[in-house]
Amino acid sequence: MAQQERAIETRAAIIRGAAATFQERGYGSTSLAQVSAAAGVTKGALYFHFESKEALAVAIIEAQHEASAGIGRTLLADNVPGLRAIIVMSLELARQLHEDPIVSAGIRLTIEAANFDTPIAGPYLAWMEACEEYLRRGIVEGEISPDIDICALSHFIISAFTGVQVVSDVLTGRDDIEDRLIEMWAVIMPALVPAHRWAELKDLPTRIRAERAVV
Repeated sequence: MAQQERAIETRAAIIRGAAATFQERGYGSTSLAQVSAAAGVTKGALYFHFESKEALAVAIIEAQHEASAGIGRTLLADNVPGLRAIIVMSLELARQLHEDPIVSAGIRLTIEAANFDTPIAGPYLAWMEACEEYLRRGIVEGEISPDIDICALSHFIISAFTGVQVVSDVLTGRDDIEDRLIEMWAVIMPALVPAHRWAELKDLPTRIRAERAVV
C-alpha cells in the first residue's frame, strides 16, 4: 500500500511539475528533462508513468477537463436555470484558469493540440454539449428565446470564451478575465433573451458576478 501511495504521489507531482512547465513554455518548447526537474523526479520515474511527452500532455488535459467538467455536472444536478448555468459555468472556469495551474496548462495544451499525433477535440465537444443542454433548459424556462439556433449558439459561446481567455492571458495573465467575460455576455445577451424578459435579465451576468464575490 505504501508503495502504491508513493506511485500515486509521484504521478501527481509529475503532473503538477509538467503543468507549470507547459504553461510557462508551451508544448513545443518543453522537454521531459525540464519536466522531471520541475517535478523533482528522475527521468526514469517520469518514463515509468508516462511513455512520452504527448502522453503526459494528454494526462494534463484529462485532469483539467475532469476538474472543469465537475462544474457542469454540479450545475446540471442542482437544476440551476439554463441561462444562469451558462454564465456561472463561464465565470467558474475563468476562476479555475486564473487560480489552478493544471487547468491553465490543460487549456493551453488543448489549444496547442495541433502538435499532437491525435488532435484533442473532446473537451470542446463536451462543453458545447453542456452548453446546448443549458440553452434547452433556458428555452423551456422562458429566459432564452425559442428562435435561437441552439447548436450554432453553443459553438459561438464556447469559441467566444476561448478567444476571451486567450487574449486576457496574453494581455494581463488573466487578471482581467472576469471583466472581459462580462463584456462578452453584454454582447451575447441581446441575442439570447426574449424582448419581454430583457429588462429583468439584462444585468444577470453582473448580478451573478457580484453574488459570487461575496460567497
